[in-house]
Amino acid sequence: MAEDDRRALLTDDEKAILHGEKDVSDSYYYVVVSRVRSKIQKLTNEDLGALEEHDSLADELRDGICGENE
Repeated sequence: MAEDDRRALLTDDEKAILHGEKDVSDSYYYVVVSRVRSKIQKLTNEDLGALEEHDSLADELRDGICGENE
Protein backbone atom coordinates (compact mmCIF):
# COMPACT_ATOMS: atom_id res chain seq x y z
CA MET A 1 0.00 0.00 0.00
CA ALA A 2 1.44 3.33 -1.02
CA GLU A 3 1.61 5.98 1.68
CA ASP A 4 -0.85 8.20 -0.21
CA ASP A 5 -3.40 5.33 -0.26
CA ARG A 6 -3.66 5.15 3.51
CA ARG A 7 -6.92 6.34 4.93
CA ALA A 8 -7.24 9.02 7.53
CA LEU A 9 -10.19 8.89 9.87
CA LEU A 10 -12.83 7.50 7.49
CA THR A 11 -12.85 4.65 5.03
CA ASP A 12 -14.09 5.31 1.50
CA ASP A 13 -17.29 3.40 2.30
CA GLU A 14 -17.89 5.41 5.49
CA LYS A 15 -17.46 8.67 3.57
CA ALA A 16 -19.86 7.50 0.86
CA ILE A 17 -22.45 6.43 3.43
CA LEU A 18 -22.22 9.71 5.34
CA HIS A 19 -22.49 11.67 2.09
CA GLY A 20 -25.58 9.63 1.17
CA GLU A 21 -23.85 8.25 -1.92
CA LYS A 22 -24.14 4.61 -0.84
CA ASP A 23 -27.53 3.07 -0.19
CA VAL A 24 -27.63 1.33 3.19
CA SER A 25 -30.33 0.58 5.73
CA ASP A 26 -31.05 3.14 8.44
CA SER A 27 -29.73 0.76 11.08
CA TYR A 28 -26.42 0.31 9.24
CA TYR A 29 -26.14 4.08 8.74
CA TYR A 30 -26.37 4.52 12.52
CA VAL A 31 -23.77 1.78 13.03
CA VAL A 32 -21.41 3.77 10.80
CA VAL A 33 -22.18 7.01 12.66
CA SER A 34 -21.46 5.27 15.97
CA ARG A 35 -18.22 3.81 14.61
CA VAL A 36 -17.06 7.23 13.42
CA ARG A 37 -17.91 8.81 16.78
CA SER A 38 -15.84 6.14 18.48
CA LYS A 39 -12.90 6.88 16.16
CA ILE A 40 -13.15 10.60 16.92
CA GLN A 41 -13.12 9.89 20.64
CA LYS A 42 -10.06 7.66 20.31
CA LEU A 43 -8.32 10.29 18.24
CA THR A 44 -8.84 12.97 20.83
CA ASN A 45 -8.13 10.76 23.83
CA GLU A 46 -5.30 8.56 22.63
CA ASP A 47 -3.52 10.27 19.76
CA LEU A 48 -3.51 13.95 20.57
CA GLY A 49 -1.29 13.45 23.60
CA ALA A 50 1.32 11.74 21.46
CA LEU A 51 1.08 14.45 18.81
CA GLU A 52 1.56 17.12 21.49
CA GLU A 53 4.95 15.56 22.34
CA HIS A 54 6.22 16.55 18.89
CA ASP A 55 7.01 20.19 18.16
CA SER A 56 4.37 20.77 15.49
CA LEU A 57 2.27 17.67 14.72
CA ALA A 58 -0.65 18.62 16.98
CA ASP A 59 -0.73 22.08 15.44
CA GLU A 60 -0.62 20.56 11.95
CA LEU A 61 -3.60 18.38 12.85
CA ARG A 62 -5.55 21.38 14.14
CA ASP A 63 -4.67 23.39 11.03
CA GLY A 64 -5.70 20.53 8.76
CA ILE A 65 -9.07 20.18 10.44
CA CYS A 66 -9.85 23.77 11.34
CA GLY A 67 -7.85 25.62 8.74
CA GLU A 68 -5.02 27.95 9.51
CA ASN A 69 -5.70 31.07 11.52
CA GLU A 70 -9.28 30.18 12.39
